[in-house]
Amino acid sequence: MSFNGRVVVVTGAANGIGKEVSKQYAAKGANVIIADFDEEAGREHEKQIRQDGGKATFIKTDVRNEKDIINLMTEAVRTYGKIDILINNAGVSRWKSPYELSIEEWDDIINTNLRSVFLCSREAAKEIKKNDIGGAIVNMASTRAAMSEPHTEGYAATKGGIVALTHALAISFSEDKITVNSISPGWIETDNYESLRNIDHTQHPSQRVGKPSDIAKACLYLTHLDNDFVTGTNLVVDGGMTRKMIYEY
Repeated sequence: MSFNGRVVVVTGAANGIGKEVSKQYAAKGANVIIADFDEEAGREHEKQIRQDGGKATFIKTDVRNEKDIINLMTEAVRTYGKIDILINNAGVSRWKSPYELSIEEWDDIINTNLRSVFLCSREAAKEIKKNDIGGAIVNMASTRAAMSEPHTEGYAATKGGIVALTHALAISFSEDKITVNSISPGWIETDNYESLRNIDHTQHPSQRVGKPSDIAKACLYLTHLDNDFVTGTNLVVDGGMTRKMIYEY
């Protein structure tokens, strides 16, 4: 599965899932734009990809800021001449009681997780539609769009919004040959996988907790040129947990 010459913008790419996604695209031959607010981690990731023989450029970006997003896409085109793929991965979470969550915190979650997806998609699509072969956008949602734990209102609202925004954009951008899909990860361990307990793994129908590489593979699938028939969908990558009926005995 080659992405030679393709230009991929990944937001929130300095750490966690985004870091692995951008790494995998670079390994497949893509020119990768690492967009993140964490400059130290972003530049270190850029350096590592280049040392591994890949092509990557870090652009410091606050996805809450429209001017930063416009600059991100402008610099991506200035650096690599075009944009083919956008992965909207940046996001924040705050587990806080709805009685205590401030309106400022609520707005920050909305602006970081949801508004940024619209703004990044809009600005990237302006460039992607110039390509004769079109392109692709993938938005990172969550299984929390469909199920919840206590005190996750802001996060759940944004992830549910992303799923809905995804199919709306898929229809709007269809005439420009841009596919738009979302991915809903379940438990993806981004820190110390070896520290997980046996029950953490075995409670999953897949018999293991997910890894960032599982999400990267889904991104590669959804953005490959061979898969232009797949659009407007939400791909759940959760080891089967949202299909598992759970009772306490």
